[in-house]
Amino acid sequence: MALSTRLVSSLRPTLAALRWTVPGQCRGLSSPQGPEPSLDLGGIFPPLATPFSPTQEVDYAQLDRNLSRYANIPFRGLVVLGSNGEYPYLTPQERLEVVSCVRRALPRDRLLLAGSGCESTQATIKLTVSMAEAGADVALVVTPCYYRGAMTSAALVHHYTEVSDASPIPVVLYSVPANTGLDLPMEAVITLAQHSNIIGIKDSGGDITRMGMMVHKTRQEDFQVLAGSAGFLLASYAVGASGGVCALANVLGAPLCQLDHLCREGQWQEARDLQHRLIEPNTAVTRRFGIPGLKKAMEWFGYYGGPCRAPLAPLSPAQVEELRSTFSTNGWL
Repeated sequence: MALSTRLVSSLRPTLAALRWTVPGQCRGLSSPQGPEPSLDLGGIFPPLATPFSPTQEVDYAQLDRNLSRYANIPFRGLVVLGSNGEYPYLTPQERLEVVSCVRRALPRDRLLLAGSGCESTQATIKLTVSMAEAGADVALVVTPCYYRGAMTSAALVHHYTEVSDASPIPVVLYSVPANTGLDLPMEAVITLAQHSNIIGIKDSGGDITRMGMMVHKTRQEDFQVLAGSAGFLLASYAVGASGGVCALANVLGAPLCQLDHLCREGQWQEARDLQHRLIEPNTAVTRRFGIPGLKKAMEWFGYYGGPCRAPLAPLSPAQVEELRSTFSTNGWL
C-alpha cells in the first residue's frame, strides 16, 4: 500500500468529520468580528506542482493522476500556477491548458485559484480574464517586482486596483518576498482590503506579527488572510488566518487537513504536536531544496513528481538522502 494511502487511512475518522464541516466554522478558533466572507477561503490549498515528462513537456496524464489522488483529501481547493507550479517557466498557452485540465477534474464545490500575476498591469489584466474563462474561481496575483525600487505602496495599490476593477473573478493578493524580494506593504494591504473584488491575501513571508496585524486591521472588511507555508500554519491560525496555501500539502495533504481541523476544534496540544512534526519537512521542500525537493518527496508518497524544467536542477544523491532522512526522523517515512 502506498504511504499516502496509509496516511489517509489512519486519518480517515478525522478527515470524514472534516468533510462535513461547514467552511469557516471554528469552535476553537477566535475569529475577529466582521462581515461573513462572500467566498470562504477557510481550509488547506496545495499549490500544485506542474508535472513534466522526461523531455520537460507538461505531462497532463500525470497531472490527472495526481488530481485523482488529491480528490480523496478534503482540501478547500487547489492552487495552480503558483511558484511551486513553476509558473515563470510555462508558456501562456500551457498556463491556460493547465487551468482547464484542473478545472475539468475538480468538483465544483472546491475552489480553483490560478496565478495570473505578470510584471505589467496590462498583461496581468489580460491573463486574469483568460484564467477566468479557463475556469478559475479566483485569481492569485503576485506582486510585480522586476522594478522593485519603483514598487511603492502607491504604485502597488494602483496596480491591484486596476487589475481588480477589470477582473471578472475575485482577486487574492500574493506576497512572496523570498522570490520577489518585495513585501506587499501593510498600508497597501489595508487599503486594498477595502476593494469589493479583493477578498484576501496569501502571505508567504512568515512574519506572524504582520499577519496578525493584517487580520486585525482588515477585520471589518470582506478579506481573509492565508498562510503561505505549512511551517507557520498553526501560528497563523492562532492570530486569525483563515487557511493555508502550503507546498507541503502536495506531499502530506491529509496531515495538513488534520492540523487545520485540530485548530478549528480547539485541540491545541494535538495541533502543536502535529505542527512540530511538519516544520522540518516543510523547510526541506521549500527553503532548503525547493521544487526539486518537493517533487522528489511527492514520489515517495505515491504521487508523480518527475523532473523540473531547466534551469532548475535535480537533487544530488546526497541531497536526496538528506531529504529522506528529514521525513523519516519526523515519522513520515
